[in-house]
Amino acid sequence: MLLKDRICVITGAASARGIGKATARSFAEQGGRVVILDLDVGQAEAAARDLGAGHLGLACDVTDKAACRAAAEEVLGHLGRVDVLVNNAGITQPLKLMEIEAAHYEAVTDVSLRGTLYMSQAVIPAMRAQRSGSIVCMSSVSAQRGGGIFGGPHYSAAKAGVLGLAKAMARELGADGIRVNSVTPGLIQTDITGGKLTDELRAEIAKGIPLGRLGVADDVAKACLFLASDLSAYVTGAVIDVNGGMLIH
Repeated sequence: MLLKDRICVITGAASARGIGKATARSFAEQGGRVVILDLDVGQAEAAARDLGAGHLGLACDVTDKAACRAAAEEVLGHLGRVDVLVNNAGITQPLKLMEIEAAHYEAVTDVSLRGTLYMSQAVIPAMRAQRSGSIVCMSSVSAQRGGGIFGGPHYSAAKAGVLGLAKAMARELGADGIRVNSVTPGLIQTDITGGKLTDELRAEIAKGIPLGRLGVADDVAKACLFLASDLSAYVTGAVIDVNGGMLIH
């Protein structure tokens, strides 16, 4: 059991086919006690129940610093500690450069980048007090290759910002026993992409991926499990690509 009795908080993890929910399942299977945070408390609680007994679902808007702090305090009140945080919450918009307005930019960067900062700030004091912790930040291949298939330039900017923030946190928090790493998924078949991928488009995209297939949420969840567990005890400030070879650099 790689995460036996560890308290693992995952943001944006209520969507049935999402990376967050797959990560929650993986953590629970490895003995972790999972706290699912999502905007809708009913969906968060339902997702936690799906994992079995002992898991928790809470409402949290990661763009609201006070809400992040309140969620962290509730986790600590119920479970006593936080061992792992996965900053998974994010949104995307398929816009071209000149179509991006202020509201679009703020919506995308607020969730991915501000949310990563606020939720990390909320759990860091507890991790510092216990002198241990692992923070996993969800970026994207879009940040590395300058755009994706479904996300606009502002999504690439937000996810690139996540990489920089995570590396800076890793440098600052290492002395406290806290590791911070990032995952950069390629094109993963989730609820976000599901309605947009025709069989023809899927086959065309797969031609450009050395492993010959699109990713699934469990592919990313396994990378998160590695970074959350002691298997990566000497890994911090790293970026783990999960893209089937779509980008090799």
